[in-house]
Amino acid sequence: MYLLIPAAGLGKRMGSDRNKLLLTLLGKPLLTWTLLAAEASQTIRWIGIIGQPYDFPEFKSMLSTISLSKPVELIQGGKTRQASVFKGLKALPMEAKQVLIHDGARCLVTGDLLDKCASELSHCQGLIAAIPVKDTIKVVDSNYLIQDTPNRDNLWAAQTPQGFDVNLLKDCHEKGYQLGWAVTDDAALFEKCQLPVKIVQGEETNLKVTTPVDLAIAEFILKQRL
Repeated sequence: MYLLIPAAGLGKRMGSDRNKLLLTLLGKPLLTWTLLAAEASQTIRWIGIIGQPYDFPEFKSMLSTISLSKPVELIQGGKTRQASVFKGLKALPMEAKQVLIHDGARCLVTGDLLDKCASELSHCQGLIAAIPVKDTIKVVDSNYLIQDTPNRDNLWAAQTPQGFDVNLLKDCHEKGYQLGWAVTDDAALFEKCQLPVKIVQGEETNLKVTTPVDLAIAEFILKQRL
């Protein structure tokens, strides 16, 4: 299985002016923990980190400290996550037929979840890890007035990894580029192209580290895990 890690984001909501994946969690950059999960996976055989060239020296320095057994390639990203993933897809080895895409900021992912998604991908064209929504969700208009309360039983919170047939996802990205679609995850491109996307039960601890509060929660979870 081939893994792409979008890792080009800034840490504005974290109160940082640098790539948030280089911020530390228990003494290691967030991205290191993501890579260690990929290393623990039994199915991942190749890793592509999609970032911006100004971060590559620090990425290389980080990689030199963890001695991964799997090949890692640094791939220059685009101006958006969507554009970055498209570039990552084009940089995959020619033999890659399926790919997992996992946000580097979800640094508490486990090798088991990566493997579960890789296994499920042999039975479908596209999937995402997700968990059932616990809270009651409100649809609100621009005036902060509630417009609707959707049935919670049908709501799932999307996570990564997300997995796809490589050629199908490339086609979806190409169509999205041509038609000017702007989406927040790759599953949305599949959906717009009328392709099925399966849900794989994710992990409650697989949170996305976006704010200082998230970082504190991640530290607590990681200490319990270790």
